[in-house]
Amino acid sequence: MRVFVAGGTGVLGRRLVPQLVARGHQVTATTTNAAKLGLLEQLGADGVVMDGLDAASVGEAVAHARPDVIVHQMTGISMEHAGKPDFKHFDKWAVPTIRLRTEGTDHLLAAAEATGVPHFVAQGYANWNGIRTGGWVKTEEDPLDLVEGTAAYTSMLALKHVEDVVLAFGGAVMRYGGLYGPGAVDDQVELIRRRQFPLVGRATGYASWVHLDDAASATVLAVEQKARGVFNIVDDEPAPASEWLPYLAECAGAKKPYRVPKWLARWLAGQVAVVMMTEARGFSNEKAKRELGWRLSYPSWRQGFAEELG
Repeated sequence: MRVFVAGGTGVLGRRLVPQLVARGHQVTATTTNAAKLGLLEQLGADGVVMDGLDAASVGEAVAHARPDVIVHQMTGISMEHAGKPDFKHFDKWAVPTIRLRTEGTDHLLAAAEATGVPHFVAQGYANWNGIRTGGWVKTEEDPLDLVEGTAAYTSMLALKHVEDVVLAFGGAVMRYGGLYGPGAVDDQVELIRRRQFPLVGRATGYASWVHLDDAASATVLAVEQKARGVFNIVDDEPAPASEWLPYLAECAGAKKPYRVPKWLARWLAGQVAVVMMTEARGFSNEKAKRELGWRLSYPSWRQGFAEELG
């Protein structure tokens, strides 16, 4: 197939493009930086400079590529686009990604409709944002938590927008867990090594992780099978912060994280960080395994962290 990957030079795009090429697909991948066109060529794609927030730029790029499917991987969470992660002011830090998930998604869908692209696959998120009632592990049937009243609310609304409009188009949303792998957790590991990433309270909040290569392989399956609906793309072991954070520190050769009370974490890092570390829910991957036939190379973050950082 002709596959159009919007956001081909991000941490996930760099792992996705080679997998698509290896499966025999003709890939056009976008970047906002002309200096990265050479990287896309090395990955096996036809590179194109595109501004995801410019409707004309998006429309022209899609029309020229004439794809059979569009894969939306555009975010603005890199240091280049958003600066250092700032959980206390999450709403301001996340503006580039919020715009790409609202305006950018709308531009891509409009281009798909204008050029007759029949299928659409978009990046979603399933890590700490499951509804904070009931059990600790959520399926696709459980609603996402909009965390109203916190600085993450606008980001959660943007994710809801992605799901609403992509599902209305008849596409698929891949709710990736916390991504790790080459280049994906460098900032977090650096904070851990500086002992600036503490455990909060009892650290009972869950996270769901997924290796970049497994996230990419699930996306390839969604492309090839013309999948529709929402899929949680996470590994087999959702786990509380009290387990994964000390283990990540150990794998990184760092000292054990400090533990701070919730009131102090709220003052230092904001309510979003407290929710993540104490109340967050994990996610189940059973649907993706069952419907897509997805098989993980890294079934657990324990194996993945050790291999990446050991």
